[in-house]
Amino acid sequence: MQVTVHDDLAGLARAAANYAATRIREAVSAKGTANVMFATGNSQLAFVDTLIGHTPGVPWADVSIFHMDEYVGVGPDHSAGFQRWIREHICDRVHPREAHYIEGAADPAEQCSAYASLLQSHPMDLCCLGIGENGHLAFNDPPVADFDDPSDVKVVELDQACRRQQVDEGHFPDIESVPPCAITVTIPALLRAVDVLAVVPELRKARAVRAALEGPVESACPASILRTCRNVVLHLDRDSASLLTAERAGEGAP
Repeated sequence: MQVTVHDDLAGLARAAANYAATRIREAVSAKGTANVMFATGNSQLAFVDTLIGHTPGVPWADVSIFHMDEYVGVGPDHSAGFQRWIREHICDRVHPREAHYIEGAADPAEQCSAYASLLQSHPMDLCCLGIGENGHLAFNDPPVADFDDPSDVKVVELDQACRRQQVDEGHFPDIESVPPCAITVTIPALLRAVDVLAVVPELRKARAVRAALEGPVESACPASILRTCRNVVLHLDRDSASLLTAERAGEGAP
């Protein structure tokens, strides 16, 4: 895994957006289309806005968009729903070739099967992910994360730390309002992409970043598996890298 620490969020967003744009252009040039998966949430906003609004030459008309997770029971227009996030922050702005949504209000088992089939028929060229405050990747929280998961998509119960993060980010008024379960793409399916771009700014992610980069590779910090992957690039800012050892935190942008 390649790690770059940027001086600020703006620098991180520019570098990550340029990397994503390059990978998308390469995929479209090679095979006429690109399959791209995006994480959602507040930590991804600067990166996505820079990629969408300030990075010219991205062939969006040839891009198929996917997302990573959705709350069970949440419909497409729920204010905290991830389908809505992807639609409003990406698809309504760039009008991609197509967008494939996880339908949280549909039967969960059927959605898992249907989305897994889509992933098999649309191999990911680029997976743009974040790291949760508890170290999760997508909604693969520590209690349910499986580095050798046999499924590509599954229903999970969200742990308390994950639900608390959703409240603290302003998506729900209290923890009781956060749905207890979600549909998530699993860790092996996320990392199967040709390229994986991890975008992790903000001080609140510092503990998870330290555990991911300097702790043991174990499901107690799902993001630690990224260290074992040659196809992953990780972009941090000074805040998210603030608890790393001096040597690691000093890795700057080339």
